[in-house]
Amino acid sequence: MNKFFRGLALLSTSLLLCGNIPSVNAAEFNVIDIAKSKITFTTKLMGSNLNGGFSKFSGKVDFNPDQPEKARANLVIEIASFNAGGDDLQEEARGKDWFNTKSFPTANFVSDVVKNLGNNRLEITGKLSIKGKAMPLTMAATYQVQGKQVVFDSSFQLLRLDYGLGAGNWADTSAVANEVPVKVHLVLNSN
Repeated sequence: MNKFFRGLALLSTSLLLCGNIPSVNAAEFNVIDIAKSKITFTTKLMGSNLNGGFSKFSGKVDFNPDQPEKARANLVIEIASFNAGGDDLQEEARGKDWFNTKSFPTANFVSDVVKNLGNNRLEITGKLSIKGKAMPLTMAATYQVQGKQVVFDSSFQLLRLDYGLGAGNWADTSAVANEVPVKVHLVLNSN
């Protein structure tokens, strides 16, 4: 009888390693925990650091840590939730020279390809649309499974002038840097 159970255990392990039996630990993470997630940026304004972010965003993300290369994301950022500096700066950012939130109330990121780099590191390629302009974007990301949640931290550098952010006097990169480092901290719950 012992040989039977050992043989069964060996067969089960072989099938699991070959991918014919789904992993018991496999979990789908696809519910964004908005309260714990954030999108932030830092830029240079008149030579000083300006930190800010967007407090409202939503979307759909599908992630399985057993198959990270099959991950997909579609994030929608409400541009009017821009928060940096005082009220005057925020109002200016919502205007036509910057985000023009009346005509373009949202920005959107859709992933195309996710490369698994190992050790919980990913390279995510997709398109970022701001003010009606869709541009290719590649970002580095790490993830950590924490019980019934997975936490992503990713970063990329946005070139604001590529999207027409900052027209007129604001196009001067000595006043406002063209390079805007962006960080995304995304917490996903399993369904």
